[in-house]
Amino acid sequence: MLTLRPEDIRLGCQAPDWRVALEQAAESLHQAGLTAPAYRDGLFQRESQSSTYLGNAIAIPHGTPESREHVHTTGVRVLQFPGGVEWHDGQRVHVLVSIAAQSDEHLGILRQLTHVLDDDSVGERLAAAGSATEVAALLSKAVVEARLDAETLCLGFPARDTHELALAGAARLRQLGCVGSDFMTDVAERTLAPMGQGLWLIHGERSVEVPALALATPEERLERDGEAVKGVFCLAAQGDAHRGLLERILALLDSGAAAELPNADAATVLARLAGESATAHTRLARVLNAHGLHARPAKQLVQIARQQGLPIHVRLAEGGGAAVPATSLTKVINLGARRGQQLTFSAEGDNAQAALDAVCRAVADGLGEQVLPFDESRERITPSADTAPPEPLPDDTPHQGVAASPGLAIAPVFVLQTPRFDYPERAADPAEQQRRLHSAIDEGAAQLEALEREARGGEVAQILSMHEEMLRDPELFEAAREGIQDGRSAEAAWWEAIETAAHAQEMLADRLLAERAADLRDVGRRVLGILCQVSRPEPPETPYILVTDDIGPSDVARLDTRRVRGLLTARGGATAHSAILARALGIPAVVGAGERVLTLAGGCELILDGERGRVIPAPSAARRATAEQRLAERQQREAEAWEARFEEARTRDGHRVEVAANLGNTAHAVDAVERGAEGVGLLRTEFLFMAHAQEPDLETQVAEYREALDALDGRPLVARTLDVGGDKPLPYWPVPKEDNPFLGLRGIRLTLTRPEVLETQLRALLMAAAPAAEQAPRPLRIMLPMVKDIAEFRAARAILDRLLDEIPAAERATDVQLGVMIEVPSAALLAPTLAAEVDFFSVGTNDLTQYTLAIDRDHPALSAQADGLHPAVLRLIEMTVAAAHAHGKWVGVCGELASDALAVPVLVGLGVDELSVSARQVPLVKARLREFDLAEARVQAELALAQATSEAVRDALEVR
Repeated sequence: MLTLRPEDIRLGCQAPDWRVALEQAAESLHQAGLTAPAYRDGLFQRESQSSTYLGNAIAIPHGTPESREHVHTTGVRVLQFPGGVEWHDGQRVHVLVSIAAQSDEHLGILRQLTHVLDDDSVGERLAAAGSATEVAALLSKAVVEARLDAETLCLGFPARDTHELALAGAARLRQLGCVGSDFMTDVAERTLAPMGQGLWLIHGERSVEVPALALATPEERLERDGEAVKGVFCLAAQGDAHRGLLERILALLDSGAAAELPNADAATVLARLAGESATAHTRLARVLNAHGLHARPAKQLVQIARQQGLPIHVRLAEGGGAAVPATSLTKVINLGARRGQQLTFSAEGDNAQAALDAVCRAVADGLGEQVLPFDESRERITPSADTAPPEPLPDDTPHQGVAASPGLAIAPVFVLQTPRFDYPERAADPAEQQRRLHSAIDEGAAQLEALEREARGGEVAQILSMHEEMLRDPELFEAAREGIQDGRSAEAAWWEAIETAAHAQEMLADRLLAERAADLRDVGRRVLGILCQVSRPEPPETPYILVTDDIGPSDVARLDTRRVRGLLTARGGATAHSAILARALGIPAVVGAGERVLTLAGGCELILDGERGRVIPAPSAARRATAEQRLAERQQREAEAWEARFEEARTRDGHRVEVAANLGNTAHAVDAVERGAEGVGLLRTEFLFMAHAQEPDLETQVAEYREALDALDGRPLVARTLDVGGDKPLPYWPVPKEDNPFLGLRGIRLTLTRPEVLETQLRALLMAAAPAAEQAPRPLRIMLPMVKDIAEFRAARAILDRLLDEIPAAERATDVQLGVMIEVPSAALLAPTLAAEVDFFSVGTNDLTQYTLAIDRDHPALSAQADGLHPAVLRLIEMTVAAAHAHGKWVGVCGELASDALAVPVLVGLGVDELSVSARQVPLVKARLREFDLAEARVQAELALAQATSEAVRDALEVR
């Protein structure tokens, strides 16, 4: 609940613009000891995603989910700007309610502030307020309503008299943890009051934990004072929380409809007490938004409701709250609807059904937000009994998934089904439930600590350590504690807290961050398993391929790599932590292969190809023999490739093709050289910018780039200029929220909006590549991302040329080239125009593929179809190479296709001059080049170009 003290409020603030005001808000939170300085970046990043303007001159800035780690204590600081500040969405703001939230408390605070929006004059009054007490009074309002839902109803109770009926209602509230034992005594000592129409009321005030209202109706006819008893309302009174409920009961009595209650089911009782008449049409709609029905989707709902031309009301289906006008923004927000909860819409009149259909359709579509379907089996981890099982996979037939970790495995499968966690939704003793949850969290943390010790450092230990931090997150526990106080069991409250946080993570535009929801659920299942005393079955002692719905990072870390030959999951993506760990542990993995893989019988033999992203159950003897031969050849090839890793990369007939490494960290350049890389073909410089809370200055960048150039010792460095945007935002460079950030302001488009940033980066690269005394030049290749045509290249070229003139030759690189990445199809189509002016091309096949095929390469259902060997992509590469060679320029490929064993000869046959791959793949790609000659490569390229689909390309190449 939002409670403001005078020391929480700063009066008379001034700021020339919203950025300065937000800086002041961040500083106020830090000075109060609520946050670390880095929380400031989260405030700015949140504004870059969407405005936090609430209404009536109030904004509620708060951090992103990622910035919660910088919150020490949940709290609020209010800044008053009497002169006002123009917010970045054009609204005028007089008060910032700055929130340091470790969970989703800002949604509760927002609901408590919505009453302010009903008063159009509040903005002026806040601006003119002369004391902190006055500001607090305008903003603070405790909203408490008595509980009434299906569980507080006690219908058809076998009571012998009204006294038993009253005590039945009191006992129900006691069972739900709303009241203590003293309440029962209090009720027993009181006299029932007649309400009319056969209904009676009794109330108690002692030992009330949660204000609530129970209704008990008799199983058989009862009489009191010669009148039929239809039911007894038992009220646990606390302050004014029950006022709204009593007013609705009186309205029901006035209408004469109260007589309907005794013979009605729970849904009808709740509907009548909510104010819905028997003649109203109703519809149910489930909230799918990750953050529930907060301001933005609520506003969309209100607008759609207003368009229908007749009154529409809405309430929470599972509660007994009053139905409110769907046209009132503040009342809709105050419902506090969370993801997964159902709303009941009601309307009367000739067009009521059509209006309700339109509103419910809008809710199902997400009310302007991207939403995920609600799967009860996953949200509650209890599989639905009536769901039809998926069709089994056919024997000896390839089944496609997503390649997550390279390698080939042949072994029987061990199918690990997601455990079923059965638990009660509600529990009576909040203190005991809180103790159980504390104990389970402590035990889970101890398990993770033990696993971390066994991991003995490295990436596995780092991720397990991160899981332990997640588990210790006080806001996860606080969210669960609030659920327990509302009457939920420890299990139900904990999983709701986990799901809320996980869904918020899944809605992030950055797929890499969104897939971290798997980490949260992994942590959640660990605690839930302890609470429910459910343990996973032990795998066999013999080698096996693990098949499961999804696997958490801690499960991967526990795998015995001596027995686990491969990993196959129904869900998940190639950038999830579990996939990252599989690669780190050298376990071949195919993920996102669909629910059909869960139908595999335990012990069934399986061929798992982690490079092609496919599996073959129950292979024929011939197919198995082929796979065994491939496996033996691969092992031999890996050993030979490592021994020959320092040899110059050439085809069998001596045709030269450079093999370089892709890097995200300059410190990894030493490792790349040790693995035989002939240079760096792609340095992703955005990771340098992401690693700093503020934009890295010239000296910082020079030092970073120089570290890579020193390690390369004269080998070329291809550095991509800053490639960020709506899909990869920087906290200190907020960009407007975009419906499709992959097609928005990113790459060179973004940096050209702030040419001083690009200029500093180019200057740093040039200075870092300056050769030391009496040393050979350091080859520097700079490439521009997301170039669509020559105009963008010329704008950057002008900056580079000016810097080359300004910086003395002795203080900068002398061997410099400026090129572009071919990742936008228009750049490939315009390659002849570009080739006349650029120094080189580097084809980013990852983006080029997704833009050409209109498939998000991280899409959970379509990613397997985003294949760079699609003939359309190959034709664009062919056009690019032809244009470049016609002007004497070279072409590299730096996407994942460059390390695809089937694609390497095709790319060479198309005329590609350089292949840049992950450092780990360098020896294998060099070895692959030695297996064919140029003439054979050209034949394979022609064969690939002649096919109609990527599947046909791969089939044709595999036959050869």
